[in-house]
Amino acid sequence: MSTTTETTQTYDLGTGNWKAGVLGGVAGGAVMGALILAMNPPTLAVAIPSLYGLAPPPSPAAGLVVHLSHGAVLGVLFAGLASALNLDTSGKLLGLGVGWGVVTWAVFAALVMPVWLSVVGSPASPPFPNFAPPSLLWHVVYGAVLAVVYAVTADRL
Repeated sequence: MSTTTETTQTYDLGTGNWKAGVLGGVAGGAVMGALILAMNPPTLAVAIPSLYGLAPPPSPAAGLVVHLSHGAVLGVLFAGLASALNLDTSGKLLGLGVGWGVVTWAVFAALVMPVWLSVVGSPASPPFPNFAPPSLLWHVVYGAVLAVVYAVTADRL
């Protein structure tokens, strides 16, 4: 005679608040996009849309849509990380946000993006690796805005 035991695992999708992550990611992406547009318009108008074959011609609007989409997805990952680390104060979330900005800069902007742009034959292909200081600034601002918006909205959404 055999016995079967079943275990039920439940997951609370409300913890880590992915909605606040999306909102924070879009807000951070918008502020970052404004900085990019002010400091280096071809990055937003050519390089970012080129990732998906949307340039040339230069299109700041297409670049912004792509950029905000990336910001939203990375915001959800931030929310999951904040939840997994059980961060409970605004200061800790801000620290995570700034660190998240540095990591996204080092991995995505400096390493992945140059390779991706080269593969798709973009006219805006930077050198590899591309550890550009202005891009670091943009990503740190993204992470800080993401964290602040997340901290303010996580318990409200």
